[in-house]
Amino acid sequence: MTTISPAVSFARENRARFLDELKALLRIPSVSTLPEHKGDIERAAKWVADDLRRSGMEHVEVIPTAGHPLVYADWLHAPGRPTVLCYGHYDVQPADPLEEWTTPPFEPVERDGSLYARGSTDDKGQMFMHLKALESLLKTGGGKLPVNARVIIEGEEEVSGEGIEAFVKNHPDRLACDVVVVSDTEMFAPGLPSLTVGLRGLCYTEIEARGPATDLHSGSYGGASPNPFFALCQIISRLKDDDGRVLIPGFYDKVKAPTQAELKAWESLPFDEPRYLKNEVGSTALTGEPGYSVLYRTWARPTLEVHGMPGGFTGAGAKTVIPARASAKVSMRLVPDQEPQAIFKLFSDHVMSLCPKGIRLSIKQLSVGDAVVVNTDNRFVKVAAAAMADVYKRETVTIRTGGSIPIVASFQKHLKAPTLLMGFGLPDCAAHGPNEKFLIENFYGGIESLVRLFERLGA
Repeated sequence: MTTISPAVSFARENRARFLDELKALLRIPSVSTLPEHKGDIERAAKWVADDLRRSGMEHVEVIPTAGHPLVYADWLHAPGRPTVLCYGHYDVQPADPLEEWTTPPFEPVERDGSLYARGSTDDKGQMFMHLKALESLLKTGGGKLPVNARVIIEGEEEVSGEGIEAFVKNHPDRLACDVVVVSDTEMFAPGLPSLTVGLRGLCYTEIEARGPATDLHSGSYGGASPNPFFALCQIISRLKDDDGRVLIPGFYDKVKAPTQAELKAWESLPFDEPRYLKNEVGSTALTGEPGYSVLYRTWARPTLEVHGMPGGFTGAGAKTVIPARASAKVSMRLVPDQEPQAIFKLFSDHVMSLCPKGIRLSIKQLSVGDAVVVNTDNRFVKVAAAAMADVYKRETVTIRTGGSIPIVASFQKHLKAPTLLMGFGLPDCAAHGPNEKFLIENFYGGIESLVRLFERLGA
């Protein structure tokens, strides 16, 4: 029978308070990409810093950056014990389209065992688990932790991560640690503890096409003036074939395949493709490269997707213009050995080669990040797996995810420390979409798993 420590008991006894505090944080609309929410971003950073101070963490500081502030704290009085760096982010995605939310995105609501709000799972809810785990240990340990701990929380993960990227590069001593713990991923299925050991990289771009010098009347100039939207459609249609294979020359040259052991492990996971299609994708069919399973395509194959094409007239009614300019936001998810800057050059060269006559193109790089695969043959992975298994009473599985957390690669590069990706979201949590939710039992289970992790590391 698993021993219940005072810190675990404290976490269980304070569940209602912890949830109320999370709701207070979720009410702050800290949308990092919209300038009008700058004040909310600063308010959220202060809120997180104040909570860390109340818990008993030391040297709490809101650190300005060129963008949104970082929040730092530490407790470093456990000589001979490992140092853990806890990472998360307090910024969130925009809530649009608002009409698709059942309840307001910044008014947290409990429904069917889940907490609905923007940021509930990505990443305020999961980040807050770290703060409550530390509090539980400090309040029951006489103000002491079983490990040394540093905390770094950023406010730009959903836009660029430039502030924390620069801080990690320029101040690795302030974040020196033996292991990084991140909770910004998912469990593979409800009740199945999961450690993520692979993240895809990212190369996010914006193509701008310019045609006439100004918007033109489509009746007077249609048939004579180049149209930037058609130019983008022609270019984009030639970036992938009908099967979803990317047509950029050299794109697949350095793709590293998963090991046979990984592939075999994925086959044993409880993946229901019809349910995935109906409940998660919500379409009539799945697409993608033939010859690869859904998990292989989304975890270990690179992709190219279009996210938006702003420009022209999109208001109600009609306005018949040929726009002077239009743009398309295009990203590529990358896998190990695909270097983002090299992929950006291949992409740019190919797009320029497809430019129709009468069109001028420019291509911007919005953000990049390396793919990450964590070596599972280390003691931290084993301890984390055991901690989660204690809570969920099932063996922990290792998985990959198709998403990207660019700072993880920087932690590996500059801090020389492995990363534990202990996620407690679920595949249907709707992160980045309307009606985002976090299973409340996973919020509690995540706190307890983290408490047990820190206790085991300090044993």
